[in-house]
Amino acid sequence: MIQLENTLVSSEVKERFFVCDLDKCKGACCVEGDLGAPLEKEELPMLEEAVEAVKPYLSKEAIEALEKNGPYLLDEEGDFSTTTIDNKECAFAFYDQKGILKCGIEQAWKDGKTDFQKPISCHLYPIRVAKLHDFLALNYDRWEICSPACDLGAQLSVPIYKFLKDALIRRFGEQWYSQLCEIIESDGQD
Repeated sequence: MIQLENTLVSSEVKERFFVCDLDKCKGACCVEGDLGAPLEKEELPMLEEAVEAVKPYLSKEAIEALEKNGPYLLDEEGDFSTTTIDNKECAFAFYDQKGILKCGIEQAWKDGKTDFQKPISCHLYPIRVAKLHDFLALNYDRWEICSPACDLGAQLSVPIYKFLKDALIRRFGEQWYSQLCEIIESDGQD
């Protein structure tokens, strides 16, 4: 475990390898699971604002789900997640020409249509962030559908913290990420 500021980073984040392999998994993380993507409360207004810019990328069924339910749902535990289509794929996902699920929010962001890149929970995956009293715990989330990503990451020797550099900087800042790399690379703490 690495303690850095108010975060506790699982040692698996430095020890495990990961590089998304969309050609093999086909974006299954956008359709598997019980809920849509977890959302931070601060993201809700950004998501609401992005909906119209994202709609041109989405299917008719996705647009209907968003119009019926709104862009996010509140679960029994008081957590927010993106709306899904019939409790399956995220309503913001779309299939590309290869049949791979991709994020419509991220595509709209890449095309300059919105300032909201995508939910930070998606950007940080396979890291999940949990609140523990005064700390945020960053844990590696093992999921069978990501086996191809683990294999590719091992083949390329890319640890999770390097694969997620941009996402970690987006969430915790450049200085935090630099300090994390220093700690990991000096192997000063386990």
